[in-house]
Amino acid sequence: MSIARTHIAARSQRSTRMRKGLSIMEIAMACVLLVVAMVPILRALTRAHMFSATIERKTQSLALAQGKLDEIRARSIYHYSDSFIVDDLPLGSSYLCDVSDDEDASLRTVAVSVGYDLDGDNALALDEVEVTLTTYIARRW
Repeated sequence: MSIARTHIAARSQRSTRMRKGLSIMEIAMACVLLVVAMVPILRALTRAHMFSATIERKTQSLALAQGKLDEIRARSIYHYSDSFIVDDLPLGSSYLCDVSDDEDASLRTVAVSVGYDLDGDNALALDEVEVTLTTYIARRW
């Protein structure tokens, strides 16, 4: 029994002495596999970052549009006959607001469009509109 154990131990010592590290070919293959795996991962991370920025802008636009619509509703209680039309009103940093109003005598349709000014020209273009909220406002007094 002890002869078999010593034979196995001697064999494992020889194999560890013969193989002390990785060959250059193994290192090259590991590097190639790492690079091939990193390209799709970096591409996916870039897309995720772009989508999260878009979602953040839409969420901010929605909050700003809702706030502007609430302001118009509150103002309409005492100033119903005033026009609510506004073009390119700055809201916060880089956000613009357009308000349309049909100015009907009994029931008004008011639409608030808010978007992020991508090109920095202080004008809200159709491709920059993130959110449009529409409501009806009736005369209360």
